Amino acid sequence: MNGNKDAGLYLALISLHGLIRGENMELGRDADTGGQVRYVIELAKKLSDEHDIDRVDLFTRKIEDPKVDLVYAQESEQIAEKSYIIRIPFGPKRYLRKEVLWNYLDSFSDQAVLYFRRLGRIPDVIHGHYADAGYAGAQIARLLASPFIFTGHSLGRVKRQRLEEKGVSVPKMEARYNISHRIEAEEFALDTAAKVIVSTKQEIDEQYELYEHYDKRRKIIIPPGIDTNTFYPPKRFEGHQPIHNEIFRFLNEPYKPVILALSRADERKNIEGLIHAFGGNSYLKQNANLVILAGGRSDIRQVDPGARKVFFNILYLIDKYDLYGKIAYPKTHQPGDVPFVYRYAAKTKGVFVNPALTEPFGLTLLEAGASGLPIVATNDGGPEGIIGDCNNGLLIDPLKSDEIGHAIQKILQDSQLWRIYSRNGMRNIKRYYSWKAHTKRYVSVIKKLIKNKYYKRNIMAESKSRMPTIDRLIITDIDNTLIGDKDALQRFTEQLKNMKSNIGFGVATGRRLELTMDALKEWNIPAPDLLITSVGSEIYYGKKLVIDQSWSNRLNYQWYPEKIPEIMGKLPGLTLQPKKDQRKYKVSYFVDMDKAPDQREIIRYLREHHLKVKVIHSHEAYLDILPIRASKGLAIRYLFMKWGLTPEQVLVAGDSGNDEEMLLGDTLGVVVGNFSPELRHLYGKPRIYFAEKSYADGIIEGIEYYNFLGKIRIPEEEYAE
Repeated sequence: MNGNKDAGLYLALISLHGLIRGENMELGRDADTGGQVRYVIELAKKLSDEHDIDRVDLFTRKIEDPKVDLVYAQESEQIAEKSYIIRIPFGPKRYLRKEVLWNYLDSFSDQAVLYFRRLGRIPDVIHGHYADAGYAGAQIARLLASPFIFTGHSLGRVKRQRLEEKGVSVPKMEARYNISHRIEAEEFALDTAAKVIVSTKQEIDEQYELYEHYDKRRKIIIPPGIDTNTFYPPKRFEGHQPIHNEIFRFLNEPYKPVILALSRADERKNIEGLIHAFGGNSYLKQNANLVILAGGRSDIRQVDPGARKVFFNILYLIDKYDLYGKIAYPKTHQPGDVPFVYRYAAKTKGVFVNPALTEPFGLTLLEAGASGLPIVATNDGGPEGIIGDCNNGLLIDPLKSDEIGHAIQKILQDSQLWRIYSRNGMRNIKRYYSWKAHTKRYVSVIKKLIKNKYYKRNIMAESKSRMPTIDRLIITDIDNTLIGDKDALQRFTEQLKNMKSNIGFGVATGRRLELTMDALKEWNIPAPDLLITSVGSEIYYGKKLVIDQSWSNRLNYQWYPEKIPEIMGKLPGLTLQPKKDQRKYKVSYFVDMDKAPDQREIIRYLREHHLKVKVIHSHEAYLDILPIRASKGLAIRYLFMKWGLTPEQVLVAGDSGNDEEMLLGDTLGVVVGNFSPELRHLYGKPRIYFAEKSYADGIIEGIEYYNFLGKIRIPEEEYAE
């Protein structure tokens, strides 16, 4: 466990949804297995070549499902000399779309921390990709005090705007996309991120600017790279490939100039708009072919509803414009086929088109340009920067099919313009968009980050105390959970006295230390092995109350308590609690529920004032503001890491909102019968037991439910999409 501080950097990349493997990626199989999957795999591989890197782990979800390849059930897959895919089991075993993974992300966080414990290293940097990994990665980074980097890839607020423009109702957005959950996860990730890596300036100016915690200073533009050893212009004697046969069988004259499009079968990719442009332009219909690679399918009726709608629209438009013999749409292709398709299109003096309604970056544009193809692309997002750098094509309004058709026609009709765009693309993509340039810039950003005094390259802490002898731990809130019924408490304390020495006891409370000790003394409660006080901002051990200084040191990050009273003083319904109730890492208020803004509005207000904090609301009467890395939940997960416990070895009990975070995840949770309404929404969570009995009797009931003092019983988990 001592690690080697002189070793190179250890990076943890997180990309949780879709199907991720090192070779033969199933790109286009569904909406979740696209450009992001390809990017994170290539990033992990290329970082392995960097001298300063010692290890790269790409974390994703372990999937055991007969409908997908067995490789996705492997716990580890080496993909380069120093790079690995690490598959963490969380949620159901079967493959799920990303929109239904939200309830299981806390479980991923717990399991990932256990992995770091087994490995014996804390990542020097954690990089979350997309909202789901942004949420989970931010949680882990807060716990480990590692710098966190976020890349959204696409953003929920932008998606919501697009859906609203199309007339999709809010209930439908929530039912299909969990859009509000996604946006809040992105806000949480942006709150935590030391840096946000984007591909283009447009993302900063027009997409991230929509968020409450928008901070332009933390955004770093690093365009993705491509492998120019794979994507290059056609060679004179390159052999015929099977994918050529798949395309040629559709076309009457396969060597006419090819208009090529490559994307998922997704409405946002606007494939239908391209077919309208081709079918409505007499010059293109007469002098070119249209080739569309839109992912694989064996039976259109069996693909997901969104893709099914796109495929049916493609077939309808082919018939409407009578494009038989002029358009190819192969049923399947492999990732290794794509470079050959680009080169085939370039050999015919064709054009690559990306007509997407919105395109955060556009990796296919780089691949096509490096292969010698001029490009026509949407004026929304990354293509503007790519064409600006490379001067190798034209931008179009994706909603105007005539404009798309005229841009393609202009390039095909002007052979000199075609050659200029082709040559510019090949030269400038090598110059601006190589993987070598990308990883060098990436590592440079990381090395600057870890020099920050708040980020220390250290391994899991070791300590000599009773804690290492404990192999299971009961942690309970005090007010209205442990205390409140003297007879129930007596029954619980008798049970504590009879427990074996390997079972530890701790309390986690919103009280400050002095009030915690007063309560323990007043109610005659045995001295706990550990105390988590002040809503998770302080940890103490044993009768001597030895403070965990390592935990305290983590909380200094972005903590400016002196600013909070002035800013919060402008809100109604909040009264600062007495000085004796304030702590170094906690600012506390009384709340008048009839006058005060709700918790969500308070969070938004603090973000607008650039404060990175945690807001905890409890008992419909109190509000605590903590450092962003503090909470009872994070404190408990820190204890897992420090003392080598698994979540299943920890039973937590509580009654109110400030207990929620510690109840979530893979711990064995107990909500006592007299719980506060703030916890009602946790009903149905697989590892949260709602006791019928109240106060300490509810804790005893939970201990019996899980058989926590014997062979621990993990409840059977039932999941539904």
